[in-house]
Amino acid sequence: MSEIINQAFHFDSLVWDWVIAIYLFLTGMSAGGVMISIYLKKKVITGEACKNGIIRANAIFAPLGIILGLTILVFHLQRPWLFWKIMLYYNPSSVMSMGVLLFQIYMVVLFVWLGIIFKKEIYQFLTKLSVIQGLVERVLTIAKKFENPIEWFLAILAFLLAAYTGFLLSALKTYPLLNNPVLPVLFVFSSVSSGAAACLLFGVVGGKEPINSPSVRWIHKIEKPVVVFELFVLCAFFAGLYFGGGARAEAVITAIGGGFWSNWFWIGVIGMGMLLPLAMSTFTSNEVQHKKAFIVFVTALSLIGVLMLRTFILYAGQMTVY
Repeated sequence: MSEIINQAFHFDSLVWDWVIAIYLFLTGMSAGGVMISIYLKKKVITGEACKNGIIRANAIFAPLGIILGLTILVFHLQRPWLFWKIMLYYNPSSVMSMGVLLFQIYMVVLFVWLGIIFKKEIYQFLTKLSVIQGLVERVLTIAKKFENPIEWFLAILAFLLAAYTGFLLSALKTYPLLNNPVLPVLFVFSSVSSGAAACLLFGVVGGKEPINSPSVRWIHKIEKPVVVFELFVLCAFFAGLYFGGGARAEAVITAIGGGFWSNWFWIGVIGMGMLLPLAMSTFTSNEVQHKKAFIVFVTALSLIGVLMLRTFILYAGQMTVY
């Protein structure tokens, strides 16, 4: 058994390993959580957004996900001390370089947006730092005037960030499973799925958002359609490859036709990560669905499923080479 696992995680064509899978997962979760939180603030929340448990939780896990993901990525590089060069010198022809630029803009706009929402808390925190407080107040006062366009811009950035991780992998032209135009679309849906699960899990448990609140009910309402569309995109992803023939069809058979990564996909990704949460949300009563233990269990399954999907795509995608 240990030999099978070792062969699954270590093979000659492997370039990017499980560390990159975690990076992809954290990035997607952050982007999905931000897209959902912006919609909640604009369309669902009636009171002050700063008092909403999901928004408060998102204010922590959205930037933290990016920071942790980039930290993992930096220290995974062979020469991490040179990473600062990528953040200052951009190459328009490099997907990685453009991704770093996207990360930087996204983080700046995200912090400005959070600053607008939590400006009272920020002012109270900075009361003893008069110099910084004055500067922050001026910046947030100006930003408040442009709150609506900032939200739209941030939503676009979050969408691009969710798709970017798919473009990053699809740029690997020597791997037929990864070199697929459907991959960015799949990653957008999986980002929304993980973002919804994170918003519920951290919002209810950490942010103390009431289980029967409009925000929680709205996220419950979109969970099933998102998973169904994600399954549809997965089918399109593999069907397009299989009917493409040659190395593409071989990549599909290698990935889901049997073996370690096939079991990982069918049991972990499809069974535990998608069908089980979908069945539980469909066949259980509303009373059960709005219990904290149910929310924690289902959202944990969804998050694990998305992480397993990213890991599967990364590893299975590198097993077949043109």
